[in-house]
Amino acid sequence: MATFRRVIFANDEIYHVFNRGVEKRPTFTNKRELDRAVETLDYYRFADLPGKLSKFLTLPLEERIKIIKNIKTDFKKLVDIISYCLMPNHFHFLLKQKVEHGISVFTANFTNSYTRYFNSRHERIGPLFEGIFKAVRIESEEQFIHVSRYIHLNPVTSYMIEPERLATYLWSSYPEYMNLSPNNIAEKDAILSLISSKNAKEKYKLFVLDQADYARKLDQIKHLILE
Repeated sequence: MATFRRVIFANDEIYHVFNRGVEKRPTFTNKRELDRAVETLDYYRFADLPGKLSKFLTLPLEERIKIIKNIKTDFKKLVDIISYCLMPNHFHFLLKQKVEHGISVFTANFTNSYTRYFNSRHERIGPLFEGIFKAVRIESEEQFIHVSRYIHLNPVTSYMIEPERLATYLWSSYPEYMNLSPNNIAEKDAILSLISSKNAKEKYKLFVLDQADYARKLDQIKHLILE
């Protein structure tokens, strides 16, 4: 029986997008694969790209720098990536749709590109992620900031890392929020602007880490996160 998505994506609305490996299998198995996944989501958030990421990465460094500069200056975005986290067998994105079908196209481009890379490395064929990703529309500022925290706490919730070391988990936007990452992917001001403080970064850090143990219990906040 065919499965249809219940969520209809609208421009300028924000959604929590989640998917995991088929049969809950590992999808990002080492640092190299996690790094490639971050490159992939960074590249495919833009529309009308000049070619596939795999081809782009074969170009000389000087040419790649020039192309990336042009893309980030002149190209429309499919989505704003507000928060993200890559986990061993799943991913979470907090996305704002910028153009019609932007979230669906971005997510398809990300998963298809990364699947081709992963399958080539592991000499496998077939899908890597479940067929239809889950998505929940963000309906309030409270839900918005709580979902961002939930996404960033995933490595802690899964006992992969202790709360005080969360900013060292480089395959998440949390280090970007803390100005500790070389990446500039996340539209972090969308969250930080909701915090009425001159030092919004530190206040957000407290907001996240003060709930680290609580997040490991999740039951009381699941209704804000995923259906």
